[in-house]
Amino acid sequence: MADSPVDPTDDRSMRERMVAGDLYLADDPELDEESHVAQDLMGAYNATHSRQRPLRRALLEQLLGSVGEETAIRPPLYVDFGSHLTIGARCFVNYGLMALDVAPITIGDDVQIGPHVQLLTPTHPLEPGPRRDKWEAARPITLGDNVWLGGGVIVCPGVSIGANTVVGAGSVVTKDLPADVVAVGNPARVVKPLP
Repeated sequence: MADSPVDPTDDRSMRERMVAGDLYLADDPELDEESHVAQDLMGAYNATHSRQRPLRRALLEQLLGSVGEETAIRPPLYVDFGSHLTIGARCFVNYGLMALDVAPITIGDDVQIGPHVQLLTPTHPLEPGPRRDKWEAARPITLGDNVWLGGGVIVCPGVSIGANTVVGAGSVVTKDLPADVVAVGNPARVVKPLP
């Protein structure tokens, strides 16, 4: 690529670049294949019903980086790779989680996630040329223990949310939130501390 934004002496694979949070080509064949495997597992998981708990658990264990004991995730679930998503114990994830796990997404124990929440790690260059050429990067997301995300919350790339924090429905979290607060709005802002 003539105007590649990447150092030509960098010989890392696109997967290595992606995991490191550096620019990588989104349509790399190796990454594309990994994504297809995840899509197949995701499709199988999303086709299950509530009485198929052992099958659901087995599919989640194949799809995700890890999933804690007594964690329930209601389908549909949407991921890019699944392998970069780790979820702690005793979590509840309602319908329609979109976890674009290009970078790691780490969810602590006892987390509650409302319906149609989006956890978005990908970023894109602002310059039109590299963006047109399919270069992108990503930044990790971390949710501490006992976080509650209301329905429709969007968490942007690179955000960490501290333990026990509650984020109101429909909020857009663009910056880190500390532990033990309630945050609401677009962009989300702290409105009160929790006892």
